[in-house]
Amino acid sequence: MSYLFLAASILFEVFSSTMLKLSNGFKRLLPVVGIVVGYGISFYALSITLQSLPLGVVYATWSGVGTILTVVIGVLLFKEKVNKKGALGIAILLVGLVLMNLSK
Repeated sequence: MSYLFLAASILFEVFSSTMLKLSNGFKRLLPVVGIVVGYGISFYALSITLQSLPLGVVYATWSGVGTILTVVIGVLLFKEKVNKKGALGIAILLVGLVLMNLSK
């Protein structure tokens, strides 16, 4: 169940980061509401996760997977580019996440 809350936390964090981009510097109301609600849910779910999983593993997974998904959203929705160094960085991040989760 902890990993379900972690997944929800990650998805709401990515949603909130996307809304941050769409808010145009906090000038658009609906994305700003999405930011507040999304981060609120994300941190609540993260706090539930931390009751049963180690902080280091949780935070590494939350930030790492969130980063990767945010890059994917950037590419798909905002037509951002990822070069070879960026792709290598994502691959290294994935390897690190797997090792962190296997070590707990």
